[in-house]
Order: sequence, then structure tokens, then C-alpha cells
Amino acid sequence: MRKSRFTEEQMVAISQLVSVRGAPRYLRSDNGPEFVSNRILAWIEESQIGSALIDPGKPWQNGTNESFNGRLRDECLNVEWFRTRREARIVIEAWRRHYNAVRPHSSLNYLTPLEFSQQHRTQPLIPNRAIPQESGAQES
Repeated sequence: MRKSRFTEEQMVAISQLVSVRGAPRYLRSDNGPEFVSNRILAWIEESQIGSALIDPGKPWQNGTNESFNGRLRDECLNVEWFRTRREARIVIEAWRRHYNAVRPHSSLNYLTPLEFSQQHRTQPLIPNRAIPQESGAQES
């Protein structure tokens, strides 16, 4: 079933992010199919990550993503004519790389996301709460 595979891919991607960056306090999402899976909801709970759902019809509750989606649409998708999916992947990837590595962002004090990430990489991460506790370990 395609949904199961998609869910597994999402779980792997989120697990990798948590292992590299540490666990967030909350995972914000809409009620899309990728976040209504019982397996993902169980993983979020086991990982001690709270969920913060975006109410239907209220995109402003996730303003950062909506801002990004608008920029992607206005600056890339609406100005390109893709003849193939391969061409779309190449053009969108070039835009993404420019957005993250070349273009300064006012919300990051006019640094690129790459520069911002490099400057803050030396700060300690939030403890990784996604690693399962050994049995018998007491929770605080």
C-alpha cells in the first residue's frame, strides 16, 4: 500500500532529523495523511515529542511554512514551465540551494540559512529524547 511506504519514509526522515538535531518539544503539522498514521502518532508519543496540530483552514498557525511555500510558488513554480518531472526536480533543487546557501534572509539578520546554521552549530543540542529509554530506567 502506497500510504504505508510514504509513512515509513516520513518516519525515517523525522528520525534522522531528531538524531542529528535533537528532539523538538513539538511537531507541528496539519491533519494530512502523513501525520494521521497510528504508527507515526505512536512514534511521536514514544519519543516524548508533543504534537501541535494546525486547525483546518487556518494556515497562519504555521506562518513560517506558509511564507516559504508562497516564495517557492511566486519565485520558482509560477515563473517556470516544466516539460518533465526531471526538469522540475532540477530547477526546484537549484532554487532550493540558492534559497538556503546564497540568499540572505531578513529573519536571520540577513544571513543565509547555511551561514546561520554554521554559526549556531557550536551551541549544544537539546537532549535527544527520541532514543528509547532502557527498561528499568526511571523517568524524571
